[in-house]
Amino acid sequence: MPVKVLVVDDSGFFRRRLVEIFESDPRLKVVGTATNGKEAIEKVQSLSPDVVTMDYEMPVLDGIAAVVNIMKLKPTPVLMFSSLTHEGAKVTLDALDAGAADFMPKNFEDISRDSAVVKKALIDRVLAVARTRLAGSRAPVEPLAPRKAPKPIVTAKGVIIPRVRKRVGLVAIGTSTGGPMALQAVLSQLPSDFSAPLVLVQHMPAAFTGAFAERLNNICQITVREAKNGDRLEAGVALLAPGGKQMMVDPRNGGCVKILDGDERLNYKPSVDVTFGSASKSYPGKVLSIVMTGMGADGREGARMLKNSGSKVWIQSEESCVIYGMPMAVEKANLADDIIDLEHIGERIVREVG
Repeated sequence: MPVKVLVVDDSGFFRRRLVEIFESDPRLKVVGTATNGKEAIEKVQSLSPDVVTMDYEMPVLDGIAAVVNIMKLKPTPVLMFSSLTHEGAKVTLDALDAGAADFMPKNFEDISRDSAVVKKALIDRVLAVARTRLAGSRAPVEPLAPRKAPKPIVTAKGVIIPRVRKRVGLVAIGTSTGGPMALQAVLSQLPSDFSAPLVLVQHMPAAFTGAFAERLNNICQITVREAKNGDRLEAGVALLAPGGKQMMVDPRNGGCVKILDGDERLNYKPSVDVTFGSASKSYPGKVLSIVMTGMGADGREGARMLKNSGSKVWIQSEESCVIYGMPMAVEKANLADDIIDLEHIGERIVREVG
């Protein structure tokens, strides 16, 4: 059965072009279109699409209000389209907060060209969003069990040697689809006196990461900011890799980050693999890394390097992921030291860092 798509946009050109692209793939079937948010809500209820593509700026009712109502009345995966501006980024984050599963930049020039790359990207994203898990569909998560003290080592001569955990020198988190809300859930649990620096990699366009860092900083007790070349790694400060760039961890000057343009051959800018790999060399055996929700396998090779250097690798559980792609890649490579529900990751980080 093909995936049923509802296309919502007040631009006749954009609607027609999306319909053409989706109908060119036998895995997709456009079951309807809508020109405003009110019409979208009605058609979601009458047509029961598997996924909705949603514009933000529309008459009668905008995209965010439409998403809020859809999630109340008939929860359905939504892919938002937004402009590549700072304001567009803030609107997109509001839409994700309202329940949208993912987003794509709305670029009329790209969509008007008969580009195989653009068509594939759109189709792949819609198919992926159709498979996402909605927050309300997840089973309740059990509370985290009280922490047990590590058992001491008893030698043959009866000498008791307490187990000493390696101090965490750096927390590194990588994520993609579903990541903005997942990072918000995790980082908001960290206290203001958190005693380790953090580096964050979220797959996002360049125009979005600044607004995302601002939002995280406003809701978290720790400090969150978009990383700049030479920024120092400081306890209680999370540096978010800027979109379109690569962020590497540098051990010099007490620990800092380098922001580079990176290799054009890399699929992701920023890339979790690049940041994790550099962290494995800069903080051997002292990194606590977490791979969270997202499409693809970015983070797997970086996790391998971290494991080989003696650091820990955690992944988000399948049940709590929007898309279990990146964590699954780490799990299938037998690199995960622990699999944790999203609701418990923040608390576990606090425990581990101490």
